[in-house]
Amino acid sequence: MTVETRLFIGGEFVDAAAGGRIAVVNPHDGSELASIAEARAEDVDRAVEAAAAAFPGWSATPAMERGRLLLKLADAIEADTDGLARLESTDTGHPLRDSRALDVPRTAVTFRYFGGMADKVQGSVVPVEKGFLNYVMREPVGVVGQIVPWNFPLMFTSWKMGPALAAGNTVVLKPSELTPLSTLRVAELMRKVGFPPGVVNIVPGYGDKAGQRIAEHPGIHKVAFTGSTATGRKVVRASAGNLKRVQLELGGKGANIVFDDANIPAAVGGSAFAIFHNQGQACIAGSRLLLHDKIADEFLDRFLKLTRSIKLGDPLDAATEMGPLTSAMHRDRVVAFCKVARDEGGEVLTGGRPPERGDLARGFYVEPTVVRAKPADRVSQEEVFGPFVTVTTFRDEDEAVALANGTVYGLGGGLWTENLARAHRVARAFVSGMVWINSYKRVNPGSPFGGVRGSGYGREMGFEAMHDYTEAKSVWVNVDAKLPPFYPR
Repeated sequence: MTVETRLFIGGEFVDAAAGGRIAVVNPHDGSELASIAEARAEDVDRAVEAAAAAFPGWSATPAMERGRLLLKLADAIEADTDGLARLESTDTGHPLRDSRALDVPRTAVTFRYFGGMADKVQGSVVPVEKGFLNYVMREPVGVVGQIVPWNFPLMFTSWKMGPALAAGNTVVLKPSELTPLSTLRVAELMRKVGFPPGVVNIVPGYGDKAGQRIAEHPGIHKVAFTGSTATGRKVVRASAGNLKRVQLELGGKGANIVFDDANIPAAVGGSAFAIFHNQGQACIAGSRLLLHDKIADEFLDRFLKLTRSIKLGDPLDAATEMGPLTSAMHRDRVVAFCKVARDEGGEVLTGGRPPERGDLARGFYVEPTVVRAKPADRVSQEEVFGPFVTVTTFRDEDEAVALANGTVYGLGGGLWTENLARAHRVARAFVSGMVWINSYKRVNPGSPFGGVRGSGYGREMGFEAMHDYTEAKSVWVNVDAKLPPFYPR
């Protein structure tokens, strides 16, 4: 598939003002996939100008019409499933079977959900004192800046743009410089289905240039960022100039609790998916396995056997179950955590190194890794963001909950039990934005997605996302002509 590699501003693909280019690398073998235009501050300024010019018309467009365009985009994405899936797999390292069965369908269904949501955002009437009518309107925020990470670029593009556009905002979106190709392809499809010029602008570039400018730009009224907690703090500081609204979906260190009454085979398979899907490159990954000591040995025997059977390989190979990490730098970071674990007295039970055979040795691969570690160890506290899971045991429910809540993060967590009362009790006790019971990593466009504490604030998806992309305006009407709007003298 031939993909545009220029910036998308004002409805046209254009060169970067300074002429810079960024090499996009295939994580399977390190070869160059494309050379894309590098957006810098002046390009972001051009994109904001285009978005600001388009805002009055787009926000005044009937909500049903905005929704119709989002529905047409969803149809176009589905029609392009094979091409988009191959593009996403080649650029990110996702196994093709996952890109085709998960990433592309989830992208289409998200745009379709918010296409249907566009004309469902309602105001309200507030009961107030006699003689007055008070109603609340929901209005779009304005120009919004969105910064998308490299781990699920296609899917997160829909998560960010869907509610923003449905609510009547215009968008300046920066995909990661590592994985921009599928987002640029979506821009092509948006132009094809008829989105007005300037409503969406795509500016791939580095975080310290394009991302920084989006966060600080006085013409942007909200910034939505997905990425690391450290970078999220920088976004907050940069946003202070015009007190723009900030939405942050940040890191996680998901606890995955397996109680002694769990269905062990189901918990083993679900826990492997929780950490090894997308090579563990997910903020919601179940990266801390907490095992009841009564079943720890049985569970671990099964889990290690499954882990060692996972097939690494070319993401375009239909038999591949786990592909490469997205960059060489990230591969090296994940491998380095194995040394950290050993230095702190932990035990690497399996994996922890790049494969040394054939084609895989040229790519950014890491074997799926299981580490026995203490709760206070760095590997149990810091987000590794790879196929790397720590194992710790507990004695009772109270200890399990304390361990689960024992990090600075609060994004998601899971538990496995056949005891219904325990399931709800522990779900309430989790300090996190999401909890999965006898499952893990389930998402849906109607269900709010986001975290608390060091995992950020604000929500993707559902009515919460639509409200996050609107402002509430309270309108008071004096409906009683006998009531003066002032104190009589």
